[in-house]
Amino acid sequence: MTTARDPQRVDGWTAAVRERLGLGRLLPLGGPAEGAWIAETAAAAVLRGAAAHPGTVLGKLRIGPAEEAMAGAPAAPPGPGAPAVAPAPPGALPPVPLRIEAEFSASLDRPLPDAAAALRSALLTAAAARLGLKVTEVDLTVTALLADGAPDQVTARTAPAVPVAGADGPVAEAAAGVPGVVSLTRVLGSPVLTAADHVRVEVATAGNRAAREVARSVHTAVTAALDRPLPVSVLVTDVVGPADGTGPSGSGSIGGSGA
Repeated sequence: MTTARDPQRVDGWTAAVRERLGLGRLLPLGGPAEGAWIAETAAAAVLRGAAAHPGTVLGKLRIGPAEEAMAGAPAAPPGPGAPAVAPAPPGALPPVPLRIEAEFSASLDRPLPDAAAALRSALLTAAAARLGLKVTEVDLTVTALLADGAPDQVTARTAPAVPVAGADGPVAEAAAGVPGVVSLTRVLGSPVLTAADHVRVEVATAGNRAAREVARSVHTAVTAALDRPLPVSVLVTDVVGPADGTGPSGSGSIGGSGA
C-alpha cells in the first residue's frame, strides 16, 4: 500500500516538480564520495555551445544513464568504517556512466560519418573537460540535411530562470566565496539546506571553470565552515557564460539566451 508519506511517492512528486522547474535530470559529477550533481539543462547548454560548429545544427539533446549502467548490478552499500556520504537530491541519478542522445542536421559538403565523428568528439570533450561528467556513450541521429546557405548554428532552447539567492550565514558565505561560483541558487528550496544528517548547497558556476572542480571546492569550503561534521552535497543548477567567460549565460537561466 502507498500512502502520502511513502518516501517513493514523495521523491516522485519532487522529481516531477524538478522537471517542471526546468532542471531536467540531476546528473552525477564524480563518484559517491564527491556528493556533487549538475542539472541536465545546465550541462546541455554547455554541450550545445561546444557543438556549435559550421555544417551541423544540434537539435534535441538528452543526458541519462548509459546502457551499461542500466544493465549493471546496483552499487554495494558502503562498508563499516566508510565515511558518511550525503544523500542525493530527490530523484537524482546515482554515480553511474552517462549517455548523450542527440539529434542533428548536417550540411551536404561533408560526409555524414565525418560530421557525426566531429560532433561526437566535441560532445565527449566538453562533457569531460568543462563539466566533469563520465560519458561513455554518445548516440547521434541525423534528422535532416542542410541546404546550401542554411545557417550553421545550434538551435536555441529557452530555460526557465534559476532563482539567485544571497549568501546568508557562514556556510553560505563560504560557498559563495569559492572561485568559479557565480551565485548561490534556490531551485529546490533554500540555497543551503541543513538537515539533521547532511547539508546540501545549490550554486551556479562560471563557464570558464570545470563544474566538477568548482563543486569539489564548494564541498571543501562548506565542510570547513560547518560547526559540526556533516556530509555535504553540492548541486550545480546553472553554468553562466561561455568557456572564455566573456558572454551571456551559457544556459540562459541567469542572464542570457536559453539552451
